Amino acid sequence: MVGRLFRAGCIALGLWLGGAAHAAPPQRVVSMNLCTDQLAMLLAAPGQLVSVSYLAQDPQASTMVEQARAYPANHGLAEEIYRLRPDLVLAGAYTTRATVAMLQRLGVPVAIFPPEADFDGIRGNLRRMGELLGREAEAEAQIAAFDHGLAALMDTPVQRPTAALYYANSYTSGRDSLAGRIVEAAGLHNIAADAGLSGGGVLALEQLVLANPDLLIRGRRYAGRSRAEEVLDHPAVAALAERAGQTGIADQDWVCGTPRVLGAIARLRDARLGLEQGS
Repeated sequence: MVGRLFRAGCIALGLWLGGAAHAAPPQRVVSMNLCTDQLAMLLAAPGQLVSVSYLAQDPQASTMVEQARAYPANHGLAEEIYRLRPDLVLAGAYTTRATVAMLQRLGVPVAIFPPEADFDGIRGNLRRMGELLGREAEAEAQIAAFDHGLAALMDTPVQRPTAALYYANSYTSGRDSLAGRIVEAAGLHNIAADAGLSGGGVLALEQLVLANPDLLIRGRRYAGRSRAEEVLDHPAVAALAERAGQTGIADQDWVCGTPRVLGAIARLRDARLGLEQGS
């Protein structure tokens, strides 16, 4: 009887220790996606994050370039990731899938994050990152600061000026996208909804001109020229930009769902207030 109790106690102790070991935060975390890079840099403990993607160090893509330069950069290749001996790899839903599959076959834990389409998505991914890194308190602090900043920017305009997001290839974003939520939070009415677009899609030049928005939001140009950007130089777009208010929002301002989107909301809100003061 005593022997059985002793063995049972040993088994229970072993299970407890195994659970404790399993729950221990990862010590060598590698991120291979621009958005998980930024979430991890916001939350990771000193020394916990050992590499971020090269995009995190690109000023045209990242809002955390200076922080990212403190980490070795990776290019999402399975062999370079594996050599870093990670005990956790962070990836996006569309991150190089061949690399993710290879790492999983090699037994490397990979956490895949979906893209954020709204503010709840930002909160959810922050919370999940905090749980994975054992940094729950830091994640909740970031969420609280985000909610406080968002509340400070939100107001209720008497009438929402209309706005159009217009990018290369006549691409736009509707209400059910992170960019659309940012436009809405700034107190603007996104004309993509009037064109029947809820997510991303093409807003024909004729639709843009006929909608005659109060504010034209254009992405910042990249170096060089491309045929995709020719529509942005169309005389009708130039005339609309001259007649309406216009502002530029860089891709890094809202390509990833992090608390840094507050800066994009603030800039669009300032543009809206400028319209109201000029009317």
